[in-house]
Order: sequence, then C-alpha cells, then structure tokens
Amino acid sequence: MSYDHVNITWETRVTGVMELDEKLHFLAQEARELYLPTVVPVIDAPPTPLAFYREWIAPNKPVLVRNAFNHWPALSRWSIDSLRARIGEKIVTVAVTPTGYADAIAKNRFVMPEERRMRFAHFLDILADPTLDDGIFYVQKQNSNLTDEFRDIFADVDAEIDWASIALGRRPDAVNFWMGDGRAVTSMHKDHYENLYCVVAGEKTFVLHPPTDAPFIPYKYYKPGVYKKCGDGFEIVDCVDETDVPWICVDPLRDNSESIYGKARPITCTVKAGEMLYLPSLWFHHVRQSHGSIAVNYWYDMEYDIKFAYFEFLSKLLPSSQGTSN
Repeated sequence: MSYDHVNITWETRVTGVMELDEKLHFLAQEARELYLPTVVPVIDAPPTPLAFYREWIAPNKPVLVRNAFNHWPALSRWSIDSLRARIGEKIVTVAVTPTGYADAIAKNRFVMPEERRMRFAHFLDILADPTLDDGIFYVQKQNSNLTDEFRDIFADVDAEIDWASIALGRRPDAVNFWMGDGRAVTSMHKDHYENLYCVVAGEKTFVLHPPTDAPFIPYKYYKPGVYKKCGDGFEIVDCVDETDVPWICVDPLRDNSESIYGKARPITCTVKAGEMLYLPSLWFHHVRQSHGSIAVNYWYDMEYDIKFAYFEFLSKLLPSSQGTSN
C-alpha cells in the first residue's frame, strides 16, 4: 500500500465526504491488504498452544493442520462395515431434505430439515443406494451428538484437542459427528465458536469469508418453516407463532456478479481425510462434501472481547435487512 493511498484515504475520512458504503469497502480492502490470506495456510504438524494462540486465534485467521489426529482409531475403525457392525442398531437423528439444503432459503422461507429417528444401519443403506428414498439424508444434529447418540464410538477420537484447549483456556462445548450424502450442502452462515473441523473420511470443501466481508454478505428476514414428507414429495410447513429468521440470502455457488456479494473475495479450501481446519469464530462459511464423508468437529466458545464488539458495531452499520449479529 503506497503512502499516497494512505494520505488520500486519511484526507477523505477527515473531510467526512466518504459515503458509508465506501468506508465499508475500505475496511474489507484494508483487511485483505494488511493481514488476511488469499488461500488458507497449511502447516504439517499441530502447533504448540502458544503458537496456535499467537498465529491463528488472536489474529482470527484460518489454518489447515495436517497430521493433527493420526493417532485416532477412527481413521481405521470407521469404515461403513465396521460402523454398521458396531452401531447399526442404534437409533439416531438424521436430517432429510428434498434438495440437500438444510437450514437454508427455499420458496421465500427459512426452511429446516425434517428430522427422522432411524436405525443407523437404515441410514447406511440409503447412503449406499439413494434410490431407496427420494430425500437427501445427512447426520448433522449439532447438539454434541458424538457424545450422545454416537457415544459408543466416541472413544475412537479425542475428547478434546489438547493444544487448542490449552490455548483457549477451556474445553469444547460440543463434539459433533457428521456423515451424509454428497448432495447435502451447508448454506452460508457464521458461528460464535472457534471450530476445529476434522475430516475422517472423504473430503469437505469450504467457501470462507472473513468477518470484514460482512458488508458484502446480505441477510434478509424469512418466515421459518420445516420440510415434511408428503406422499411422493415434500412440503414446507410454516412454523406458527415463531419470529422471522435472519439468514444469508446468497448462494456462493451461483452467479452473484450482479449482487453486492460480487464484491466479496471468497477463500475456497478443501479439507481431505486426515486433515483439520481451524475455522475462526465469526467467519462465514459454506460447505460441500464428497458422498459418504465423515467428519468430527469441536466447538469452543469464542471470547466475547473487543473483536466481537467491533463485529457487532459493524453489523449495526449495515442496512437493517442486511446486517445482523445472529
């Protein structure tokens, strides 16, 4: 960045003539130029707690960590046949949708998946032959399901990521198990968690945006609904007496060149089996997966510090239909 650019920018800010959208664009541009990566950095071994805090948590930057959980029995024990033999009779919660998009926008609604309770073996049957049911199935219940419904295989992974727990000064709030159809997609959103996402089998592809891209990621308010199987298809049942839900109204996989999202600069990262992604709190992310992929993630509560306060302030500056802290 040239000194002339700095001087011009400072003079413009002092005179107060810069419009709000220009200032927000300036924020995103400065973040990219000063500290944000254009690709997710990769390290070949787990960091020390101090290095993890200094290099990744404090600056709120993602990193892909290789060889972080080579010791997990899950890497060798979580084949389809082994899982079927060990927990096939367990009743688990599975999200089912007609399109693969759960917790996403459809027909001008924020639509949640139908949740079915079924034997895990039946889920595996459908995964092996999707023609058995016209829905798209995804184990994605985010209530620490690995310590609950899947507790019989929890010992195959670590209860926490020790170097992360030391760096953050706390244990994870939740440990989740993910497995599903390759057509299942997680729509763009953000979380108030430090997320350590470990792919055990297959691969996941993340589209990432830093919090400073918030001005280019529009929200709208939607009536909430739930998918329900009806005959040969699905219907959307409105959630009566529930408040409208703010949700991101763009899909990064579509052509967004004519929308404000076209000004954002996504970072795409594919996480393969045996790799871990550190996804910092408040980063926007959209996720796709290979068919039958398996993952475990650890959610650590974020620090509600000056970073969070500034993000809340940024959200309040955005139009009411766009900015939200939810």
